[in-house]
Amino acid sequence: MSDATLSPRASIERHSKSFALASRLLPPRVADRAALVYAWCRRADDAIDEASAETPEGALSRLRGELVALYDGAAPDDPVLRAFGSVLRETDIPWAYPAGLLDGMTMDVTGHRYERLEDVLVYSYRVASTVGLMMCHVMGVSDAAALRHAAHLGLAMQLTNICRDVNEDWQRGRLYLPEELLARHGASGLAAELGGALPATAVEACRRTLVELLDIADGYYRSSDAGLPYLSWRCALGVNAARRIYAAIGGQLARRRWNVLAPRAVVPKAHKLWLCAEAAASTLARAVFAPAQRFEAVPLHTVRHGAELISL
Repeated sequence: MSDATLSPRASIERHSKSFALASRLLPPRVADRAALVYAWCRRADDAIDEASAETPEGALSRLRGELVALYDGAAPDDPVLRAFGSVLRETDIPWAYPAGLLDGMTMDVTGHRYERLEDVLVYSYRVASTVGLMMCHVMGVSDAAALRHAAHLGLAMQLTNICRDVNEDWQRGRLYLPEELLARHGASGLAAELGGALPATAVEACRRTLVELLDIADGYYRSSDAGLPYLSWRCALGVNAARRIYAAIGGQLARRRWNVLAPRAVVPKAHKLWLCAEAAASTLARAVFAPAQRFEAVPLHTVRHGAELISL
């Protein structure tokens, strides 16, 4: 069965078992809408990565046109687009969030080089934090402080993705590790060597870079925890579970000494279930003992987005 014929729930089950498991803990209506957001993101990602009849640039232009039409109130024939349009209207998701995700995909299409850490953070914000921000609206949360925590969770997850997929991305002609960190650890100019096997001489520099990036990700994970009190109990449970499962990928990488040539890091299902149980216990304890507790998100980095400075 092709992705085009999969239901939104089936799509998330096929492509992200971690998110699929966590989504089962959400309230049914929220889970359904979350699946529709995921289905649109997956559809956009596949349009870029699997473009055949059209170029990636053409696919990106088409995706932008579709998004404009949705915000203009169009009811397209494509079931994923039509359903996503309903979610946009029902939850008042701002244009900037899905449009920002397409901006992140533009960075892939144009072969953007990630020279500095802030380049990676801007990319991560666009392709991941924007999804977390859309999910805030799906969950009925629009508090500015809560949105910052959601953006931090997206950054943490994307940095984890980047660290997990170094060799896989390299084989696809992409390098998301900041060149400044690689150079500091002895692998200057690595991006210029894209296209073949990852040089053995760069493995140690990549390993050290992963250690740094995962430490940064841990800071963002901790900040995201402070956003849970803004959510309903069931929503907090689902988000908490997803956060714990994703952070555990970093733990798997540490166990293999951050070896970028090792097989793809996977969290075993039994461990995922244990993490869900931990999420339930901690979420319930917070709901009972500190239901009104609120935290301010502390910006961990300031990056330049065009002419604008953004605190992340």
